[in-house]
Amino acid sequence: MGNLQLEWSEEELLASDPIEAPLVAGGRTCHGGFDGDGKYVSPRTRFRISAIESWQARHREQCGTDLLDVPLDTWPEAYPNVAQAKFLLTEGVRAPIVTVLTRIGTVEGFGGLIRHAGVDEFQRHFDEPIAEAAMGHLSGGLFEAHARDETGWENEAGHKEMWFAARDIAFESPVSDDQTAEMLKRLGLANSGTVPDPEKIREQMLAARVFDDLDLGLETLIRRMIGLLLIEISAFHLFSWAQTVLSDADLVAGEGEAARLVSYISQDETPHVEYLKTAITEMRDRTFVGESGRKYPGTEIVGALWDRGLEESLGIRRDQNLRTTLAEVERALDGHRRGEELLEEFHALGSVRPDATGEFVAA
Repeated sequence: MGNLQLEWSEEELLASDPIEAPLVAGGRTCHGGFDGDGKYVSPRTRFRISAIESWQARHREQCGTDLLDVPLDTWPEAYPNVAQAKFLLTEGVRAPIVTVLTRIGTVEGFGGLIRHAGVDEFQRHFDEPIAEAAMGHLSGGLFEAHARDETGWENEAGHKEMWFAARDIAFESPVSDDQTAEMLKRLGLANSGTVPDPEKIREQMLAARVFDDLDLGLETLIRRMIGLLLIEISAFHLFSWAQTVLSDADLVAGEGEAARLVSYISQDETPHVEYLKTAITEMRDRTFVGESGRKYPGTEIVGALWDRGLEESLGIRRDQNLRTTLAEVERALDGHRRGEELLEEFHALGSVRPDATGEFVAA
């Protein structure tokens, strides 16, 4: 494997393949496009996928360990699930599904913040060299490519707008900008428009700190990457869910166009999962250098942060999503002449439901 190219420029990692026709969704030109055979081509993947595959091959050769991962079949299904979503739509209750699609698009937009997550002098925090690894290219193209995929770049729309386009195609522009803003406020995703207080952000970082001798910015970056990776992995359930629901021509408009848009987003997300898995694994299999100069095995640092991230994703964050989604369903059914009956049927179709205390349990 000595002929692998392991160092790539930012320009290369941001380069796109030529396309024959652009992707246009909801009247907006999006990133990516179609080749001469009509096959969708993801943006910024001319060299990025090859680079990730090379780093993964070198890691296997040098370390002989598997990449960190969470098998998709061990992750909880989407909520509401396909049966629940189709039940609501069949009964003419569209608002909760519109809300889910709006939330997904909004959270995708938050992914653009990853471009601001770099750490100065990254190499000094590791005993082994990182130049020929994915972790050595995070601020040299990988984070920026991820951010552009999510929020778009220049005149091309990214995943945030693509999700909103899928929603508007399927439900024929169901909400205004004001209604969207009110919806996001209910979900706790509204942007107040205020500039974050740096001192308050630092206090939050310190409160979440696990390793006192580790550079605070580095630990925060790893936690953010782990959280983002787990969101990306769980999103593949949402992609499958959305494609199934939005391809049902009896329930939604657009003759499958919304579902096709989601399939393009799903294809775009694969490099995100792969580079994050690769870089986090590379850190795990290296030696960290603390602020005191003391050295720590990466398995100790990354292992603890990975376990915490997984616990938060499957615990408090999932519980919050379940509660906010159910609140939207109950809101949509409030005042409906068959509201209680429909809500019970909705619960009966799910794998989880609230018990008498409001806690979600297996159905």
